Formats: sequence, structure tokens, C-alpha cells
Amino acid sequence: MATPNKKKILNDPVYGFITIPTELLFDLVEHPYFQRLRRIKQLGLSEYVYPGALHTRFHHALGAMHLMGQAMSTLQSKGHAISSEECEAAQIAILLHDIGHGPFSHVLECCLLDDVPHEHISLMLMQDLNQQFGGALTLAIQMFEGTYKRPFFHQLISSQLDMDRMDYLNRDGYYTGVAEGAIGAERIIKMLDLVDDQLVVEAKGILSVENFLNARRLMYWQVYLHKTSICCESMLIQILRRARFLSRQVNSEPVFASDAFRLFLRESVSLTDFQTNHKYLDAFTKLDDFDVWACIKQGASHSDPVLSMLCQMLLDRKLFKILLSTEPFAGELLTQLESQLRQTGMPADWLSYFLVEGQATNAAYLPSGDRIAIKLKTGKVIDIADASDLSNIQVLTNIVRRYYVCWARNLAFSKEME
Repeated sequence: MATPNKKKILNDPVYGFITIPTELLFDLVEHPYFQRLRRIKQLGLSEYVYPGALHTRFHHALGAMHLMGQAMSTLQSKGHAISSEECEAAQIAILLHDIGHGPFSHVLECCLLDDVPHEHISLMLMQDLNQQFGGALTLAIQMFEGTYKRPFFHQLISSQLDMDRMDYLNRDGYYTGVAEGAIGAERIIKMLDLVDDQLVVEAKGILSVENFLNARRLMYWQVYLHKTSICCESMLIQILRRARFLSRQVNSEPVFASDAFRLFLRESVSLTDFQTNHKYLDAFTKLDDFDVWACIKQGASHSDPVLSMLCQMLLDRKLFKILLSTEPFAGELLTQLESQLRQTGMPADWLSYFLVEGQATNAAYLPSGDRIAIKLKTGKVIDIADASDLSNIQVLTNIVRRYYVCWARNLAFSKEME
């Protein structure tokens, strides 16, 4: 019986043809844990703003793996000893870096689980895969955790100039049509080098890094923190809040949900729960965007007015109105909005579902974290903020906050709902 060819070539719209270079990487791509990422959109509800933003975590992970392969080739070409085992491990680590994302990625991370970041779930799933593959992922896990003796591998996986960010900026800009997301990833990768096993960028790549940081800032305000996206995400979070509330009421009409999704609606699942009971990790690997959308579609006809109204509004794109400010909103404005909602006949205990306030933050570069290091022609290594002759690089280090309040309009409630 012929052995199947596992060194596949894929046609990617962003980079052209990309290769799955080893049999182990092919087997990981084929694994159900990774295939689940086909059913999780990269940008959550951004399609409500940019209709083309339909790409998935699956696309992104493959793109990041491709860029990691390019980075390995670049560093090897500059005389750095990197074994084939290290190359494969680095590509495995970046391929699986998002495998712990749940439905709608970051949108529901705050409320679907009890303070469990997706990075922790990614690590648990990688450890589970390591058992399934007889320890073949051990080196990749060390790189992912940052415990491997050569720190530049972790920097390529998770830092302020990693393959993750390079792919998602390029890819998200491509699928949204926002040209500012284009960063010239290939040139940046060609400029990468190592000093004492730490990642640096050659001085002639400074302009490309400046463009990368500016692109990240612009993409955050134009795409990731777009005011309409904030409205959609706020509505989705309130739908989940109400669905969880109803799911925990003894006499309430059941909320439609798949078995896996129902488990997380009814229980507050912590990191300790994941670590001590495999049923939670097993259920999590069955969750994707379709579980949530099915719940929303059925929720639109639920007997609970709050759930049904929120679900129908999101399905029909009847979105909340939003106000943005650089300063916290005055209490008088919130009181006025509450009064307007009460005048529709809305009961007081429903207000928090239809009036939401919060804040969004954006910092393109944080030199206090893993800095972006520039290697000058003299061999000296300095921070990009010191190497750049652009004054706005220093500005990009500031954390910018936008406060928002969003609320439902044109609602009408009967007095029987009181």
C-alpha cells in the first residue's frame, strides 16, 4: 500500500503557495483539534463592518507557520546553527499558538470561561497532543513556554515582533481591505539576525519596523477596536450573559445549546477545573462559532424578552448606538440614558443588558516588555525607540484609552414585563 504524501503545498491568498514541510506538521494540521480552527473566525464580528473579514484562525495559523519557516531560513543563511529539529519545533509552536481559542476568539474570552486566557488552553492542548504523538512536541512546548535555552525561538513565537503579529496584520488587512495593514513582512524577516541568541533587526530594516508599528496602531483603531465592532461584541457578550443566567434558573425555559456549549453556560469553569477534570478540555475542543450562532438563532424565539430581543437585533444588525470619548463619561449622561430606557417600559433589572459602558486601549509598542532590538552597523544593539529618527515612535509607546458607552434604541416594552 502506497504511503500517502504528507508534504503538501497549499495556495494561500496572502503569500501564494506555502508548504507543510514535515510529516509531523501535516499530522498536526489534520488533527481534529487544529481542524476546529476552520470554524472560528479570526476577527469575530468584524464582518459586520468589513464584509470580507471571513477568514479563520486556521488560515492565520498556517500563515504564521509559513513565516516561521522563512525566518528559520533567513537565520540559517546568516550562519546561525539551527537544527532541523529546532526548525520543525518552532513551526509546530507557532502553528499551535492559537489552538486554545474558543468561539469568537477574544470576544468571549472574558465571559465564557472564568478568567482562563486562551494561551493556557493552548498549552494544555499542546501537552495533550504531545502525549498522543509520543513526546514529539516536547521541544515545541519548551519554545512556546519560553523555557528553551535559546530565547530567540520564543521571541519569534510571542513578542512585539513575532510571526503571529506579522501574519495577522497582513492577513487582516487583506481580508478587510484596510491597506494600512500591509507591513512588508518578507523584508522584515530578511532583516532578522541574532546576537547572543537574542532576536535583533539589522539597522537597514528600521523603516520596515516603523511601518510595522504604525500599521499595528492603525489596524487597532480601524479594525480591532472599530466602534461598530465594539457594539456588536457588547451585544454578543450580553447575549451570553443572559443565556448563562437563564441556563442556571430552575424554572426557566431551556436555552438551546449544544451539549458542549451548555456545559459552559451552566458552570463557571476555572483554570483549575481544566487542569483537574479532562471533561472540560474535551468539551472545549468541540466548541466553535457555530455553537454560538445556533444558540443565537434559536434564542431569537425564546420566551425571555431580553434574550430574544438581543438575539434578533444582532441577527438583523440592529445595533446599539455608541459614543466614544477620551475621558470617562459623566454620571449625568449615564443617568439620562437609563431614564430614556426606563421610559420605554424596561424593567430596572434589564438595564445592564441594554446599556453597556467600558474602555478600549491601544499601545503599538511597549518598550517595557520584550523590546524590538536594532543592531547597528557597529554591532551595538539598541531599542527601536532610540534607533528611530521618527518622533512618533515615542508617541506609539503611550497607552491610548477610549471610553465608550453603547445602548439600545427604539425599544418598546409592555407594562406586563415589570
